[in-house]
Amino acid sequence: MDGKTSVKYIQSYIKRKDYKPELKKDYFLKLSEEVGELANAMRKDVLYKNSGNIKGTIDEEIWDVIYYSMAIANCYDIDVESVIKIKEEINNKKYNTGIVFEENR
Repeated sequence: MDGKTSVKYIQSYIKRKDYKPELKKDYFLKLSEEVGELANAMRKDVLYKNSGNIKGTIDEEIWDVIYYSMAIANCYDIDVESVIKIKEEINNKKYNTGIVFEENR
């Protein structure tokens, strides 16, 4: 990867690969499971760089959490890229970080 993979592409890729709106509750259960696996990997501080095997690493579990989050968004026809912009405007007002979210980056 070139470091320029957009949220829109990731969401589209997952929708083409795995789009079953009738399974949205199952996607949520899977997301919950993956969050638990991420917590376990974090507790053990297991990184792909250190282990040489991606299975059970923070790196792997982060992707799984993103994957199922996007699958759920697809079930509800949510454009995650649009939501990021709107939500970050709210967050920046609330937390006044002074860091502006830049689009198209």
